[in-house]
Amino acid sequence: MLADIVVVFHFAFVIFVILGGFLVWRWHWVVFLHLPAVVWGVGIEWLDAVCPLTPLEHWLRQQSGEIWYEVSFVEQYLIPILYPTGLTRTGQIILGCLVLTVNIGNYGYLWYRPVRSRL
Repeated sequence: MLADIVVVFHFAFVIFVILGGFLVWRWHWVVFLHLPAVVWGVGIEWLDAVCPLTPLEHWLRQQSGEIWYEVSFVEQYLIPILYPTGLTRTGQIILGCLVLTVNIGNYGYLWYRPVRSRL
């Protein structure tokens, strides 16, 4: 169960990295959490690194003696999103670029909106 919680947290973090900038529109203080998360997420993709949550999840599954043929909701639906099969190095670079593009667009709009209102 702890491994499933780690996967859900991991999934939520990925969603926050991609879309968390939209929370800044409402709560400006979120920028102090979101920008480091974006740097971390893009860095993990571009550097071909492993997020520490991945080995933690694997270790928890190993410690629990989990039977791998039993498929939970988390394993069926969330794990393939976080760990897609066939993800190549080029795919990782593209994912990092997409995350940056979404966030640059989001923060660009946040910056442009006050400037535009003064015109």
